[in-house]
Amino acid sequence: MKTVYIILIFAAAFLALFEQSKEHPNQIIMVLAFVFFVVGLMRLMAKVPSKNAENEDKNDEEV
Repeated sequence: MKTVYIILIFAAAFLALFEQSKEHPNQIIMVLAFVFFVVGLMRLMAKVPSKNAENEDKNDEEV
């Protein structure tokens, strides 16, 4: 699933940059590409554990 999000992020970034290079870029396409880019990053980062996750678990056990 991680690979799908990475492909989505790169495709959305490429689409937004390509659309922006046109003389009259379509704003709807640019907004949708930005939304897909942000959602892809959000989903990808949700799977990365926090650096402090281990410390938070230890603190919860001590209390």
